Amino acid sequence: MKGSDFILTTIALIVIGILIFELIIFIHEFGHFITAKKCGVQVNEFALGMGPKIIKFQKGETLYSLRLFPIGGFCAMEGEDQESDNERAFGNKPVWQRMLIVLAGAFNNIVLGLIMMGILLAQSPYFSSTTISSFAQAAFTSKSGLEEGDELIDIGGYKINCSRDISFAVAMIPLEIVDGHDFSIYKEDCGFTLVRQYSSLKAEDYSEDELKAISEAFNDGIEKLNRASTEEEADKITSETLETVNALSKVEYKPEEREFMEERKRFRTDVQVVRGGETITLSNVDFYTYLGDNGKPAVALDFSVDAVDKTFGTLISETFKSTASVVRMIWKSLFGLVTGTYGMNDIAGPVGAASVVTQAAQMGLQTSFLDAVNNILYMMMIITVNLGIVNLLPLPALDGGRFLFMVIEVIIRRPVPPKYEGWIHAAGFLILLGFIIVVTFNDIIRLATGQGFGG
Repeated sequence: MKGSDFILTTIALIVIGILIFELIIFIHEFGHFITAKKCGVQVNEFALGMGPKIIKFQKGETLYSLRLFPIGGFCAMEGEDQESDNERAFGNKPVWQRMLIVLAGAFNNIVLGLIMMGILLAQSPYFSSTTISSFAQAAFTSKSGLEEGDELIDIGGYKINCSRDISFAVAMIPLEIVDGHDFSIYKEDCGFTLVRQYSSLKAEDYSEDELKAISEAFNDGIEKLNRASTEEEADKITSETLETVNALSKVEYKPEEREFMEERKRFRTDVQVVRGGETITLSNVDFYTYLGDNGKPAVALDFSVDAVDKTFGTLISETFKSTASVVRMIWKSLFGLVTGTYGMNDIAGPVGAASVVTQAAQMGLQTSFLDAVNNILYMMMIITVNLGIVNLLPLPALDGGRFLFMVIEVIIRRPVPPKYEGWIHAAGFLILLGFIIVVTFNDIIRLATGQGFGG
């Protein structure tokens, strides 16, 4: 792509990103707005964006405005944070109506997430199941217990309801130091001995029939190795497979001697599967562990899953399951923040989110403009669902905090005085604003130096 084309494409993607972000804010605030109107609440202003007004017009009792900075919006209702004699004030409406109004924003965000997920999935020729169809060459998981046909239902305590859950669960597996004498490690090393032999062969030197015979011999050896139960059996299978492939390829491949290490780093966890109609638990399953570009161990999937035909029914089902998977991942992440599993460098504010969206767009551009737009759409889907979920937290200044006061009102059968509730929400807003400033500053430091406060 030429320089000028790249600049124009990047600008177009930025504009698309801003428009989708503003759509997320609009949908959230519109949820409050339309529900308030239906409940007869007076809405004084409906604003998209923050800061100075760019465009404004009055229609009936409501001022509609578009503001300079595309970073938020609001729906200002009469009597929302203070007492009002107006019978149409928010505070003078029945508590069940106020509950609906408060929850409508988050509800709209999650519905928007469903729509975005549906748009993304509708482009797929098929969907992925949770049943293993095949393994990569010398796969770690096949050496440590998983088999073709296994239906994954739990990885490391994370329930698997759809294929997206598999990626989330694997990403949360802790890194362990494993004894180098472990039998699964031994089989992994034997497997790589066969892989190196197979990789050393030049396909162009063989006819189609010869290459087919070599591949079948190699695959047969790998399958036998996966089922081996002792080191002696693994050694025998490896030697016999080497001899067979050497004879078929007319070479004398001599593998390097196995390098023993007292300790190995592995992403290891227990996995629960349905096999032959029976639920079984596999202990200490190793997932493919490799060194990333930063030199640190990383984890990846080394198996494929069965495809699911795309129909209208499977599209709807997959949309709901995948969106629910994202919601569960967000709750899991929030719990990790509270318990200390994740730290400051695992949190992204507006700057960090924009950076991630930009990176996703740039990766998509390597293949096509549509892929870049889809990457942006996926990130925005996560953001809109995230916004909906976080807003439901029972914290001051958030929708969930307002809802909590209404629950208290139902319990004690009288509302909390608006001025006291207003003070609590104001204090919560200041704390939230301070938190956003700290996270944003950490984003900037991380972008500039490669690491944030946490080092």
